[in-house]
Amino acid sequence: MYHKVLHPPVSIDSYLPFLSDQFAEELTSLAKELGHLRFVHLNSTETGGGVAEILQSMVPLMNALGIATERIVIDPPSEFFQVTKRIHNLLQGAEGSLSKEELEVYYGSVRQVADDLRRRPVAADVWFFHDPQLLPLAGLLPRTSQEIRIWIGHIDFTTPNPSVLDTLLPLVHDYDRLIFSLPSYVPARLSETPPVSIAPPAIDPLSVKNVALSESAAADITTALGIDPARPLITQVSRFDLWKDPWGVIDAFRLARNHVPGLQLALLGLSQATDDPEALDVLATVSNHAAQDPDIHLYFDASVLTCSIDEVVNAFQVASQVVIQKSTREGFGLTVTEAMWKAKPVIGGDVGGIRIQIDDAVNGYLVSSPEECAQRLVQLLQDPQLRARLGEAARESVRERFLMPRLAFDYLQAAKAHAFSAAETASTPST
Repeated sequence: MYHKVLHPPVSIDSYLPFLSDQFAEELTSLAKELGHLRFVHLNSTETGGGVAEILQSMVPLMNALGIATERIVIDPPSEFFQVTKRIHNLLQGAEGSLSKEELEVYYGSVRQVADDLRRRPVAADVWFFHDPQLLPLAGLLPRTSQEIRIWIGHIDFTTPNPSVLDTLLPLVHDYDRLIFSLPSYVPARLSETPPVSIAPPAIDPLSVKNVALSESAAADITTALGIDPARPLITQVSRFDLWKDPWGVIDAFRLARNHVPGLQLALLGLSQATDDPEALDVLATVSNHAAQDPDIHLYFDASVLTCSIDEVVNAFQVASQVVIQKSTREGFGLTVTEAMWKAKPVIGGDVGGIRIQIDDAVNGYLVSSPEECAQRLVQLLQDPQLRARLGEAARESVRERFLMPRLAFDYLQAAKAHAFSAAETASTPST
């Protein structure tokens, strides 16, 4: 019910050109303090989705910092992901409730993972459990008094479904510390224990998706996939998901095309995520909404690609004049960060983690409707100097705030905070 994931090693020196001298010193010093501890990250899918992408870079980076780190991915039955996708939607505000049968699948699958971890134990001092899929697991595993267990919630908890929150919230008390992406995501009913840390996600500047790619190389890839390089292109990169509002993106595109003849739209939903069984249903409704418009390009099937998904994403972001992420809920939105890193102006939904990345009219635009989105699209597409100015500001903001070494620092700080407070408690004489 679980397997270990091996990642190719990296050198910390590769990240230094992106870091200030002061931050590089702070990061390496913190890593030395914690270098005697063993770390394990657990999540629900090996590839696809933001969490898997973070861990593909985080684990090698932590090892490069001299901290022994492993990654474990669970292997539950397919019906588990049907339920956890429902949990994901409900925790982000969807209506409804979980049935007794769904809860049995959820808890039963996690119990099987726990049983396998007892049969094949993994030695660690600090455990990071990622997202609701793993939430019950800490309470099912034996622990030593020295272990630190941290749960990380990566989704938008601002308006959770009350019934599901009531069901799951007690499970956090099996953890020593919680991490959320934003202060506003911390549930209001959460007590002061366990303590909370805030750590917005980040991207890896060394990954295939984010390394520098020339415009000519990007044009070669996008042209092979049906894009006309002589006409303007806008792109949204995200799963075909209820909360990403691909229908609103199509509506905005159609409005903008009235003012920008020849405009093309790419909806890039290529993903290998195993925890999103709704994607095909959403894709069907988006295809109907696109109504066979030859200038609307939907990409879902990765098997037709002649290069990797990450190379394709990189190419479309580089080839686009503007990138969109018109989410109606968004835990953070790493696709926003990726496009900003490529010095592209991004039009994002005025929600969640997008708000802390885009400073409206400074390094991108925030919108709340297809009409607003279309207005900003026309403004940007007709003004190359504005695109360049906002794009450069976007890249610099990512360099300062949203690269992987900063996230590693935040995770290590969370572990250190608990380790030091536990040590202080242990050394305080009882009265």
